[in-house]
Amino acid sequence: MLRIHFTPHDLQNIRIARQPDPLWELICSVCRLQTRQGPLDFGQWRGSAYERLRRDPVVNRSLQLLQLLIPATGYIPDFLTPPDTGTDLYAGLDQVRGTPRGRVVRELTLLAESRSVPKGTAALGRPGADGLASLTGALTTYHRALVQPFWTGIRTAVDNDVGRRARTLLEGGTQALLDGLRPLARWNSPVLEVDYPVDRDLHLEGRGLQLVPSYFCWGRPTALADPHLDPVLVYPVAKVPFDGAGVTESGLVRLLGRTRAAVLAEVANRNTRTTSEVAQAVGVTLPSVSYQIGVLRDGGLVASRRDGKYVLHSATPLGLRLLGVGRPSPADSPGVRLAAGRQDASGAAAVPGSLLPCSK
Repeated sequence: MLRIHFTPHDLQNIRIARQPDPLWELICSVCRLQTRQGPLDFGQWRGSAYERLRRDPVVNRSLQLLQLLIPATGYIPDFLTPPDTGTDLYAGLDQVRGTPRGRVVRELTLLAESRSVPKGTAALGRPGADGLASLTGALTTYHRALVQPFWTGIRTAVDNDVGRRARTLLEGGTQALLDGLRPLARWNSPVLEVDYPVDRDLHLEGRGLQLVPSYFCWGRPTALADPHLDPVLVYPVAKVPFDGAGVTESGLVRLLGRTRAAVLAEVANRNTRTTSEVAQAVGVTLPSVSYQIGVLRDGGLVASRRDGKYVLHSATPLGLRLLGVGRPSPADSPGVRLAAGRQDASGAAAVPGSLLPCSK
C-alpha cells in the first residue's frame, strides 16, 4: 500500500492533468505490451502493435532498448517521466535528454539492484556517450508507431475522466474528489491509502499532488519512486475502445507519398510551423517543402498565414483527422513524426508474458 500524507495546504493544492501525458502513456504502454493484462481493454492495441513489430525492425529495436529500462514489473527510472511537460512529447524528450549524468547513474543503479540489466545499459550515464540521445530516439520512434496512431481514443478516455472528476470537485469539494478515487484508493483523512505493489509512505509536506489520468495505466495507480520529486499519482481511466477507423501510417504514406505524409505530420506536430522548421525536421530542401505544403494546402489539409517575415503553417481539422490525431485543444502539441526515408518491412518481436503490473 502507498500512503500519501496530506497537510491542510496539500488539500488546497490538488491538481488534475487535463490531457494525457505522452511520456506516462508511453511508459505504461511498454508495460502493457510485455504482459497479458487487460485483454478486453488492450487486445486490439496489442494486436496492432505486434503486427507493426513483426514488419518493422526499427520499431522492434526501439522497443528492445526501452524494455531494458521499463520492466513489466518493479522499479522504473523516474527520469523517464519528467514533470510539467503537459501534452508536449518533445518538451518531455528534451528533459529526458538533459537529465544530469549523476541522476542517470543513480537511477540506473537502483534499476540494477532490482533486476538484472545488460552491461551496455550503464553507457547511458557515461560522460560524452550518446546513450540518452539513443534513448530519446527510441522513445520517439516507439511513440510515433505504437501510441500516436491511437491518441484520439486515449484523449477521449482521459477527457471523459477529467470531466467526471471536475464535476465531482465542483459539487462536493476536495473530499469528494479523493473519495471518488475508490476502489483504486481510499481517503482516510489526512491519508490517501492507495492500492500499490509495495508498502511505502509519501509525505507531501505542502507540495500538493498532481493527479494524472492515464489510458495505459492498468489495475492500480503508480507514482514516482523518489519521494523528493514533485508528487504525482498516475491512475487508470475507464477505457474507450479504439475505433480503428483512422488511416494507418502505412496507408497515409500510400495515399500521400512518404515525403508529403511526413510534411503533413510535422506541420501537425505543433500548433504552427514555419517552412524552414518543417524542412529541417523532415530532412528535405526548402523548395521541396514549399511545394509539398502548397499541395497539402490545395487539398485542404494545411492552412497557412503570414506573421511578419514568416509564413506559419498548421494542420486543418481535415488534416488532423487524416492523421488520426483529432481536433487538438490549444495546449495540445504531440503529433506524428514520419521519417522521409525508406523502412525495412521485416523483423519480429518477442513479447514475454506477466500477470503483475509495473510500478515505480
